[in-house]
Amino acid sequence: MKPAGLTSEASARNFGPILHLLKARLPHPGLVLEVASGAGEHALWMAEAMPDITWQPTDPSAVARESIDAWRLTKSLPNLNAPMPLDAAMPGTWLFGKADAVVCINMAHIAPFDATIGLMEGSSRVLSPGGMLFVYGPFSVGGKHTSPSNEAFDADLKARNPEWGVRDVGQMKAAGFKYGLDLTEAIQMPANNLSLVFRKLGPA
Repeated sequence: MKPAGLTSEASARNFGPILHLLKARLPHPGLVLEVASGAGEHALWMAEAMPDITWQPTDPSAVARESIDAWRLTKSLPNLNAPMPLDAAMPGTWLFGKADAVVCINMAHIAPFDATIGLMEGSSRVLSPGGMLFVYGPFSVGGKHTSPSNEAFDADLKARNPEWGVRDVGQMKAAGFKYGLDLTEAIQMPANNLSLVFRKLGPA
């Protein structure tokens, strides 16, 4: 039997609060494109908790996609699709039609900002007017960190890679608006994280 995929303590901690927000905001039924799915635990848990939502996981890493597939095969849920390769920063990898929502958890701070720009541009193309882009992670507000731990985390990220770092909500809002995505909600989450909810502008 194929073993389960990689695990993440952060995924286990934040799954419940994220699920609560998504359940209330996703269209039911609907199709969700997840960008940077990582180990794949969230994809499995989300699909299991919302059987009327078809979940499409993606990741640029072949190792991550193997892990996603391993988790997927533990339960063979009909609404959890096989992972697809997608690099948020590369438009040519967004080989996807329309989605009712795009979900991206814990990517913006641990990738160059080009990945966030690509996330906004790609989401704008796959979403219809009113469609949601949901982004979760640590963010600063008004140029200030929301906690000493986030400030230390930001410094650690930048020491590891100068292109990484905790992004500011204003920076995210401006990036989204450039591609027709309006930041409608910034919701405080456990462990000093935020959920940012963008909606695609345009006539319904």
